[in-house]
Amino acid sequence: MTPAKRLVVVGAGPGGYDAALAGAAAGLAVTLVERGKLGGTCLNWGCIPTKHLLAATLAVDALEAQAKQKLASGEVTVALAAVQAKKKKLLSATQSAMAKRLEQAGIALVTGNLSGVAPGLAKVTVGAETRDIPFDALILALGSRAAAFPGVKPDGKAVLGVAPVLDFAEAPKSLVIVGAGAIGLEISEVYRRLGAKVTLVDAAPRLAPAEDPDVSKVVAQVMRRKGIDARPGVKVESLVTDEAGMARLTLAGGEVIVAEKALVAIGRFAATVVPGLAELGATFADAAPNRAWLVTDDTLQTAPDIYAVGDCNGRTLLAHAASSQGHYAARHAAGLESGPYAPGPIPGCYYGAPEIMRVGAIAAPGDGVSEAAFVANPIAQAHADTAGFARAVWREGKVVGLTAVGHGASTMGTLATVIVAEGWTRERCEALVFPHPGLDETLRAALLAEVKIKE
Repeated sequence: MTPAKRLVVVGAGPGGYDAALAGAAAGLAVTLVERGKLGGTCLNWGCIPTKHLLAATLAVDALEAQAKQKLASGEVTVALAAVQAKKKKLLSATQSAMAKRLEQAGIALVTGNLSGVAPGLAKVTVGAETRDIPFDALILALGSRAAAFPGVKPDGKAVLGVAPVLDFAEAPKSLVIVGAGAIGLEISEVYRRLGAKVTLVDAAPRLAPAEDPDVSKVVAQVMRRKGIDARPGVKVESLVTDEAGMARLTLAGGEVIVAEKALVAIGRFAATVVPGLAELGATFADAAPNRAWLVTDDTLQTAPDIYAVGDCNGRTLLAHAASSQGHYAARHAAGLESGPYAPGPIPGCYYGAPEIMRVGAIAAPGDGVSEAAFVANPIAQAHADTAGFARAVWREGKVVGLTAVGHGASTMGTLATVIVAEGWTRERCEALVFPHPGLDETLRAALLAEVKIKE
């Protein structure tokens, strides 16, 4: 009997975990190496914890919206310490369920750190020992790490990274956030709801800089209305903990902002420091392997029989993209996939206030654009939250991009992905019956609105 092909997966975040399960399902002998907690950044310090905090504080936002229309009054008090205890319990339960599933799939889980690679061998440090784990295929799901720059980096005092800010048992009275991407926007809303005075700065010329410029305008308007001091296009000179234990932010030009705590959320770097990897043929996106993404071919290989999936390859820094890549890489290693990795459009969402959803293209000059405002949506009206719009991008009579910003925009993500992936025509959009009343009706209105050419 021919022995099973040996697959070693390094990293048990979404990409590595799904790769390990897919490999086992394909009949491979799988070893999964993880130095920390199962679930990676997404489960432990990112996607999931932020959603617990957003959900726990949502009632504050809902009451404020109704109170502004003089339809309700009162106050919501969030027991943040209890929220954190619940979050910790649920994350632990998820990790236990993940470990059980690995065991049931026959996957060997090794708690250790990848300290090097050699031909056909993964060198893993476990405690004081280094083990050589043989492989026929290796999948690197190394994730990424928070970016920092000289003068703007966490110091463990008042200037913090994401993980400790997500674990606050008591909200700070004031919070400075450097970085206006998804993390900065979501956390700014959490702590605003909890009563903190929030200042958000970013060197980019607009908030949510990766999205449609008109989305950024809506985000800025909503944040201003909510009392968040959001300042895009502002450069930071330094961010330090001062002698009084406060976070001291100095902007280019000399303005100083002092807050009880500060969060540095200025993006991600690759975590690709693996001795021996370059010698096996891996290449990097720039000359500094400790900060560079692993370059992959159309089968996600960075070297022969060595795959890089998820954040470490820099393609799309999203958990569901990592899962998709991990699943493909394992099946390719098993011989069950032969064509190039071609997942189709990858949706992305921001879950702050307002929510943002996008899949596919942002409108460029020459594209057709049709859109509709949330202000006419009965669900948005009922929630007293009508800012924003949905927008469709058309090329050659087909939908190539959908964007929404506003109340519950993230809930449109799955349908939007199907529409873009299948390249729906106007006739197809007209044929689909949408539920009424529903937020998706704004998406339908955008799809059926007059198409105008973007200049």
